[in-house]
Amino acid sequence: MKLPIAISASLFGLMLAVPLAAARADEAPAKPSACFFVSQFENWKAPDAKTINVRVNLHQYYRLDLSASCPALLWPGAYLVTTWHGSTSVCSGLDWDIKVAQSPGGIGSACIVKSMTPLTAEEAAAIPKKFKP
Repeated sequence: MKLPIAISASLFGLMLAVPLAAARADEAPAKPSACFFVSQFENWKAPDAKTINVRVNLHQYYRLDLSASCPALLWPGAYLVTTWHGSTSVCSGLDWDIKVAQSPGGIGSACIVKSMTPLTAEEAAAIPKKFKP
């Protein structure tokens, strides 16, 4: 039995759509954005001298891994002095120019960011409360 062309095309389209829908259901959850705007940077905390946890947009977190130890991050009252060059978006470790100072007007110690990793909601939830920005 031959089907009219319109029905055959519809059936063919349906056969293609079913596997695609099943494949989408198996996909991993969407990864957090790799970039954010400078104006969205809100807070930070350092769990150790080589790592900085950063919060942007209330519920988005990034981990900054430093190329060397930056003990100034662990000083009481330490604060970041960030300088942004060029673009207004931050997408990688290269976009960070960080110094850490302890008192207003103090001389900052440079900390070089090696990599910036966006954290999933599960990874952000696993950050201990005292190190969560």
